[in-house]
Amino acid sequence: MFGRYYHFVNRLLQSVITAPGMTTPATRQAIETFGAAYSRQSHPQPDDLPSGVTAYAEKVVGRAYTITDDDIASLKQLGYSEDAIFEITVSAALGAGMGRLQQGLNALAGEI
Repeated sequence: MFGRYYHFVNRLLQSVITAPGMTTPATRQAIETFGAAYSRQSHPQPDDLPSGVTAYAEKVVGRAYTITDDDIASLKQLGYSEDAIFEITVSAALGAGMGRLQQGLNALAGEI
């Protein structure tokens, strides 16, 4: 999938998804998958995302510059700690990056 960088990409994904944290690996995986699909504009179904995370993940992926203290406060009101919010943010951003990388590689391969 990522050619000679496969092992590096896989190690990055695994370190974000499976490392111990405040959120579960399944949650981080769902957020990363959502971010990758959303960045490719395939309009993913957010069914696997925890309550209140979808809108924030969409912001991280599509318009991170609009994130405000209110967005963070909303997640805190839902019970997410700052560490959990960081993990959610990193997972969504990584997903967005991976989705965009795949689009670029597909374009280089003439698949788009």
